[in-house]
Amino acid sequence: MSGVWSQGERERYARHFVLPGFGESGQQKLRRARALVVGVGGLGSPVALYLAAAGLGTLHLVDADRVSVSNLQRQIVHGTATVGRPKPESAAVRLADLNPATLLELTMARFSSANARTLVRDADIVVDGTDNLKTRFLINEACLERGIPFVYGAVSQYEGQTGVLCLSGGPCYRCLFPLCPPEDAVPDPERVGLLAVVPGVIGTLQAAAAIRWITRYAETPVGRLQIYDARLGEVFSIEIARDPACPACGGATGGSSTP
Repeated sequence: MSGVWSQGERERYARHFVLPGFGESGQQKLRRARALVVGVGGLGSPVALYLAAAGLGTLHLVDADRVSVSNLQRQIVHGTATVGRPKPESAAVRLADLNPATLLELTMARFSSANARTLVRDADIVVDGTDNLKTRFLINEACLERGIPFVYGAVSQYEGQTGVLCLSGGPCYRCLFPLCPPEDAVPDPERVGLLAVVPGVIGTLQAAAAIRWITRYAETPVGRLQIYDARLGEVFSIEIARDPACPACGGATGGSSTP
């Protein structure tokens, strides 16, 4: 895509164009970038909304589920009118209206070992919107192989956490969790509950991390996990180190390509 902006684009992205350290060059990087969002639920909703609104060039949404009424408490990209539709299709209705310039690619399937390489192949960055541990291990493996960042996110009850993994010199997901625990080790939100705004906060932080990495308006912190506690009303960070004995990266993540 060229660096020529239409009048409509100049109006739409006016706040970015005048933003110190961002400007037209940052917007152009966004316009050229491709992000893969795995899961279009509580986390994927704000991620997709903000990436599209910001002017991302291509947004690829992957999810096998359909919208249910119980999703609407927190999955804000969907609505009552799209209950029953596949989540990528439902999200596309809102996203196309929000920013018609963002190219939407929709995959109505689960992210699996059979399609991981294909789905990640053209992505510049992968954002985790899943609630499935096994899927996160697959995303981690695919990102390591491709040499691109993995924007991890997880939520439960009143808390959530996020961090950018698979960066050069930093940890991968298996540095944090060497072995995949059984699925029942993670509390089911249907049983223990989830405050509606928690995935909104974490998903917004994930979108911010993706935009920061794509545009390079600031350095992306390596080896840092952000944690949000809705009961305290606080976001704080902890340092996380790569594991020299990591079974996936061996403590030497391979870096990430420039979008």
